Amino acid sequence: MARFDDLAAFAAVVRAGSFTRAAAQLGVSQSALSQTVRALERRLDLKLLNRTTRSVSPTEAGERLYQTVGPRFADIEEELAALGEMRGRPAGTVRITATEHAVKTHVWPRLQPWLPKYPDIKLEISSDNRFTDIVAERFDIGVRLGADVAKDMIAVRMAPDMQTVVVGSPDYFARHPQPRTPQDLGEHDCIGRRLPTHSGLMNWEFRHGGKNVNVQVSGRLAFNNSELIVAAALAGHGLAWVPNDLVREHMAAGHLVSVLDDWAVTFPGYHLYYASRRASPALALVVDALRYQDAPVGA
Repeated sequence: MARFDDLAAFAAVVRAGSFTRAAAQLGVSQSALSQTVRALERRLDLKLLNRTTRSVSPTEAGERLYQTVGPRFADIEEELAALGEMRGRPAGTVRITATEHAVKTHVWPRLQPWLPKYPDIKLEISSDNRFTDIVAERFDIGVRLGADVAKDMIAVRMAPDMQTVVVGSPDYFARHPQPRTPQDLGEHDCIGRRLPTHSGLMNWEFRHGGKNVNVQVSGRLAFNNSELIVAAALAGHGLAWVPNDLVREHMAAGHLVSVLDDWAVTFPGYHLYYASRRASPALALVVDALRYQDAPVGA
């Protein structure tokens, strides 16, 4: 009788692109996982993976095998979760990828009180600012701004539209005049943001009089984390361009001052998206928990 545990291990490595990440997902040691995959290669007398110190990728034979067994294991996992429903309680694992801002402001605040209701549903939440292929990386749900959701995905609004603001501390403005137009930002120390999908720092976006304006800013500091950007602005190190909901309380307390409000741009709010209308009961429950309350059921 054929053994399938080594095939499942191989599929996990290809899916994760790393023995380390796959081992963590499977709950085994990296060395044990490597030995399992090598045993499969010996059994088939084929090299399935190209290994370097930094990456793992399938060979031609490995890619062919993965394309065959990968979807089948996904179907098996989905069916096992469905069988769990026969016990009368929703069950299964739902994997979510979202930006760190979305996780902090929407995903976790809604799911944390929801968890005790469904003890057989497991959640894996990955905070990642890059654009993730949820099908290739085996996530069930992705969360991104509405304009960034691929057209072939099923999208559900989970937050109202989001406005970005430029803020600085009173201490900073005691040392620098407030900018009156986005072009004035060239005279300011702006705290930059760098994302994995951008080769450089993100431009700051504005809109005024029906026209969009993109400004390439510069400054002494740059981060890939919104909380650090806000912390740097609070400490008086420069101006920050961030979502309004991250700094609303700081502005109300007088710790940050917003400028260029007439130029503020509004983006389509966060949407969750998933790849198949054949959603498991567990996935459907998570979608309902994250759905924007003011959005209609079909949105």
